Amino acid sequence: MKIYTKTGDKGETSLLGGARVPKFHLRIEAYGTVDELNSHLGLIRDQEIGKETKDFLIQIQDNLFVIGSHLAKEPGKDKVKLPAISEKMITELEDKIDEMNDLLPAMKFFVLPGGHPTVSYSHIARCVCRRAERISVHLSLESEVDPIITKYLNRLSDYLFVLSRKFTKDLNAEEIPWIAKK
Repeated sequence: MKIYTKTGDKGETSLLGGARVPKFHLRIEAYGTVDELNSHLGLIRDQEIGKETKDFLIQIQDNLFVIGSHLAKEPGKDKVKLPAISEKMITELEDKIDEMNDLLPAMKFFVLPGGHPTVSYSHIARCVCRRAERISVHLSLESEVDPIITKYLNRLSDYLFVLSRKFTKDLNAEEIPWIAKK
């Protein structure tokens, strides 16, 4: 497979289905941000973390490729067959969130991101995930976007927040509560 095609040299790219759009198109921004999120998850996976978490992050990365392909698809081009996005993908995130939450102290305050590089990487991924969600919601106001995509991204950001708290506990890092100054 040739990496460069030169078809994007003038600032346009193709959607799955063939339509040409400017590279700043909201649909491109949506799947590009999902791709950015996927790269941040790879960075988390490269840390000294447990095998079960690494394996689940690989599963999430696969899910994000599916989501990205759906966002990259030209609306109305139903002949383009893509892997399905399912409620099961969301349920799996919720189950992992519940498992981790059962091992963590109850939250009484918001927490400041940081304490260890692995914790910080998780918070950065959470923020990128929230941005991907916002862009996808914006896109859905202008064009066809399967609502399960924004639901998945919403739940994934919750997962990444709880994962950061789990890493804080696992790494004996300090969790600093945010308490508003009066």
